[in-house]
Amino acid sequence: MAPKYAPSLRSRLAPILLILQTGFFIIVRFNICCEASAVFFFSEFQDVNVMLILGFGFLFTFPVRYGFSGSGFNLLVAVIATQWALILNGINSWYNTKIRIDLKSIINAELCTMSALISIGAVLGKTNQVQLILIALLEVTGFILNQWLLLTLLKVRPLNSIMLLFVFGSLFGLMLTWILHRKTQEKRFEKEKFDNKSGLFSMLGTLFLWMFWPSFNSILVDENHKLRAVCNTYLALAVSAVTAAALAVLSSPRGKLNPIQMQSSILSGGVTVSVSMSVVEHPWEAMALGFTAAVISAVGFRYLKNLMLIAYECHDTCAVLSTYGLPGLLGWLVQLILQIKNSDDHTVMLRFVVFHMCALFITISVSLLTGILTAFLLKWKFWRTPQNNKCFDDQAFWEFPNLVVRK
Repeated sequence: MAPKYAPSLRSRLAPILLILQTGFFIIVRFNICCEASAVFFFSEFQDVNVMLILGFGFLFTFPVRYGFSGSGFNLLVAVIATQWALILNGINSWYNTKIRIDLKSIINAELCTMSALISIGAVLGKTNQVQLILIALLEVTGFILNQWLLLTLLKVRPLNSIMLLFVFGSLFGLMLTWILHRKTQEKRFEKEKFDNKSGLFSMLGTLFLWMFWPSFNSILVDENHKLRAVCNTYLALAVSAVTAAALAVLSSPRGKLNPIQMQSSILSGGVTVSVSMSVVEHPWEAMALGFTAAVISAVGFRYLKNLMLIAYECHDTCAVLSTYGLPGLLGWLVQLILQIKNSDDHTVMLRFVVFHMCALFITISVSLLTGILTAFLLKWKFWRTPQNNKCFDDQAFWEFPNLVVRK
């Protein structure tokens, strides 16, 4: 019989947090200096912050009894992962024994953190705070390693390497949830459900992400193409939202909208444009991408999620594969096709195909390998994984007042 209360994390969580923050402080004190940034980056910094903290924070609150954990753990993981990404990114550009940071470097660090938040969506509700922190630290390390490999071996531009975060994060998360699968849970968890209140807060997170995605896609683009990136992203998001609503009604046995399926699909257009942004020039191309991505995401959510659970014992809580992984791969394929279409030299075209496929191969290999290593580390009993009856339950991690009225 399972214990009544979840095991305490006092001896694990507090030391890890204090050690990490002390280490970050020492590194910053002796090896980092701050530089002035252009005022222009402040608005972009705010937009990315809203996506990370409010967007993903509210998005993770859809389980009916996991609202505090979904939003609170998201903030904790985001700030730790961003500090770690700042340090690792700074090491790559080490100059004069000092790591120089500014608003742009903080934005780049937050983009790396976003890949970790995507992966956490796959194991949401089935892990504790200590495990989430380990996931974030190891994935940020793997993602920055992948960037370094792409830059060193293939000379991939920062825009193209960073925007592969959706493919990297989704595959990393799938490896986690596949290896950490619980044999007693062939179906959904007992508390893995949503009600009107939790569904509304989760939809609010989706709306934040939807609103700020055009700005997010324009961050790494040069000044001459920012307006084009914003317009194309908005059109893709608009078309994917309309298409997601239509497919949600068509795929429902009762002809009703499924809010969780809608949340999964309406962002797919933005993901696809993010990956293929460097080659998407015309508005009709962005709209076609939004439509195709929404179809793939909606069908994947409705059928692929259950198939993966039954056939491969892979329980993907937030459907990261259909929300980010498949649209990200679609964006990669579109980038390849459009680049081939715009090339007149067959030799250059062949080289680009090989170059493009190698970049994807390296990204997939690093994400799968680091995800597998991280998952086996998390299986260690020392981390005190929550029992099945404590998954998706705030009471396993938070203090609540006694709500029983005494007469």
